[in-house]
Amino acid sequence: MDDLYHPRIMELAADIPHVGRLDAPDGAATKVSRVCGSVVTVELKLKDGVVSEIAVHPKACALGQAATGVLAMHAIGATPAEIRQARDGLRAMLKEGGPPPAGRFWELRHLEGVRDYPPRHASTMLAFDAACEALDQAERAPVRQE
Repeated sequence: MDDLYHPRIMELAADIPHVGRLDAPDGAATKVSRVCGSVVTVELKLKDGVVSEIAVHPKACALGQAATGVLAMHAIGATPAEIRQARDGLRAMLKEGGPPPAGRFWELRHLEGVRDYPPRHASTMLAFDAACEALDQAERAPVRQE
């Protein structure tokens, strides 16, 4: 289990930026792990084709919090495609033995040890699954005039 809870995982889990809620998000989603009960909510705003604001509300295990930390640190300025690619890369890394995601979400590589613990996959995926659902919602919303 030391490979799961190494120091960088614990740092990411302990220092999550953008914790809270947004006023009038363009998209919001909550995901729950039926295995462990972890819950992560992601709210975001899009502007000019990128994430302009994000808020996360994690009540998750250290692995779920670490993944939430990586998302929250790097989402602002990311395109929806980058976030979806990171989600798909994380899933492939965990479930198919694929390489860790690259690009702005490269720190997901710290979660590579989770691959050997399938019951932990769901909680590790929560933040990125919620972010993608929030993006789907935001992209369907009518454009607001500011």
